[in-house]
Amino acid sequence: MKPQTIVILGTGGTIAGRAARPSEALAYVAAQVGIDQLVADIPSITDNGPVETEQVSQIDSKDMGFAIWAELANRVNHHLARAEVQGIVITHGTDTLEETAYFVHAVCNPDKPVVLTCAMRPATALFPDGPQNVLDAVAVARHSGARGVVAVCAGVVHSALDVQKTHTYQLDAFSSGDAGPTAYVEAGSLRLLRNWPSAQEERAIAAMKTIAKLGAGPGWPRVEIVMSHAGASGALVDALLVQGGVQGLVVAATGNGTIHHALEAALLKARDAGVRVVRSTRCLQGRVLATPGDIFPDSGGLGPVKARVALMLSLMVL
Repeated sequence: MKPQTIVILGTGGTIAGRAARPSEALAYVAAQVGIDQLVADIPSITDNGPVETEQVSQIDSKDMGFAIWAELANRVNHHLARAEVQGIVITHGTDTLEETAYFVHAVCNPDKPVVLTCAMRPATALFPDGPQNVLDAVAVARHSGARGVVAVCAGVVHSALDVQKTHTYQLDAFSSGDAGPTAYVEAGSLRLLRNWPSAQEERAIAAMKTIAKLGAGPGWPRVEIVMSHAGASGALVDALLVQGGVQGLVVAATGNGTIHHALEAALLKARDAGVRVVRSTRCLQGRVLATPGDIFPDSGGLGPVKARVALMLSLMVL
């Protein structure tokens, strides 16, 4: 039987970056190499079947925004619907990879694998990590039974629900926290440790319809993140209320969702004004566990940046 196709969507990032010298791994410009060239530089990528490439965007992922998310989701859904496509790989910058992974997971509802991958060194580095990460991502996308949205970096496969960037420069920069990785890629083969991430509920269909209408326009719900810390105040929340337009707030709380009393008072005022408030935690591991009498709902285990995406989608389909 003829092997199915893997579609590789490029969005830019360090994996497509260039530096002035091969020895330079930090002072580089992201998003300089097109996805066609990135794939052409990995000859063995087609050993197990055909690949297609498409450039969705070409940005440093710190600048990821709603317009690109909308276009990326549309292209993912387009290719998922093709019978000849086995899975999709997305090359992405590391800075906002976890947010994009969760967004795609939430709105595309994939029953095929969608694999985000990245690099911590630019394409021009003496020993770039991007090519191996792409090969590993393709191996995951070709694995029988693979489904859902995952991220692959340094041979580790992370669920879109759990993945977090936890290091500023190491090649193995991502973690799944106490949930643990989904799998490892070992010499081109997959060692599965736990189930593939489950698809989201039916809100994905409604969210995609709304996103198709909004595109890059101003209609995306405005949700901001505030942090609780020693000496916190409600000044930022008060300023957002005065400015107007904010529809949701995610608080990166301390510990098990605790909030400084001054910030909590401002958040209560925001809630009374119609702003949705959700608690997450600034801790890298663990989740907020609900207790009797909680004033604000928790994020269901999502970290602050993913909780923001989830709240935006929720506001879209109310």
